[in-house]
Amino acid sequence: MNTIGNYAPDFEIPGIDKQVYHLGSYRKQFKAIAVVFMGNFSSNVDSYIEYLKQIQTDFGDRGFTVIGIDSNHCTEPIAESMEAMQKYATEKELNFPYLRDPTQDVAKSFKAKVIPTVYLLDRDAVIRYQGRIDDRTETINQANHDYLRDSIAAVLEDRQVSQNYIEPVGDEIKWRSK
Repeated sequence: MNTIGNYAPDFEIPGIDKQVYHLGSYRKQFKAIAVVFMGNFSSNVDSYIEYLKQIQTDFGDRGFTVIGIDSNHCTEPIAESMEAMQKYATEKELNFPYLRDPTQDVAKSFKAKVIPTVYLLDRDAVIRYQGRIDDRTETINQANHDYLRDSIAAVLEDRQVSQNYIEPVGDEIKWRSK
């Protein structure tokens, strides 16, 4: 579901560092924000972790940040789920905030369906890109189109994003049953 040009829904959710993250305060600090729906137990996400860390490193000093959000339903209490996320972040040496969406309201409001899915926001929280990170299938060397990197560069340079929506592929978000 394409949400390009819409304002991103605001959120206030906990991070693995026990801080509460509010999108509104991030908008004041950064010119571009990549909200990436991800999870601890997805080979599709795992294949992009090094890439996301490199993007954070490459663009971090230019007014950009990645924010990872895990919205998958867990049967264990939030403290245990946060502990699993902390372990994952430590093992993968994440260099960006990793947040928990325990109610799944953030994923629903963004209309996220699969992980990984990225939403690139500008300073005004307008969604400028949505979808896949790139077009690779198994290794980064197979990518012909680097959708996220190209979109970040465009937003930081105040240019139009050339391809603003690419259907995401990955694992379905695990939704809580009603």
